[in-house]
Amino acid sequence: MVVVPLSQSMNDFDTAPNEAGRDSGYYVRYAAAGLLLASGVLLVSGRRRAGMVAASSGTALALLDQKETLRAWWNQVPGYLDQAERVLDQVQETLESIAANHERLGQILEP
Repeated sequence: MVVVPLSQSMNDFDTAPNEAGRDSGYYVRYAAAGLLLASGVLLVSGRRRAGMVAASSGTALALLDQKETLRAWWNQVPGYLDQAERVLDQVQETLESIAANHERLGQILEP
């Protein structure tokens, strides 16, 4: 009879990671992907209302699965809004400059 020593004690087996718990997150991803795929098929086939319901459900499931990514995006929104506001201010200044130049050119060319 051969005795094989175990490297782990019996108490370590109780705290081992649960395989079912680790794989349960994938079901949400599969459901979200399936709903988004089904919504695409429904939208292409002309069933817009059902396609939109499936798309919104799939999107909600995807967002629930990606909480950290959504939180990071949400925290970056104020920076994007500030940048968009600066761009709009520059566009407004440029348009005002063009209007002033147009008016000055009109005064010069008027007989």
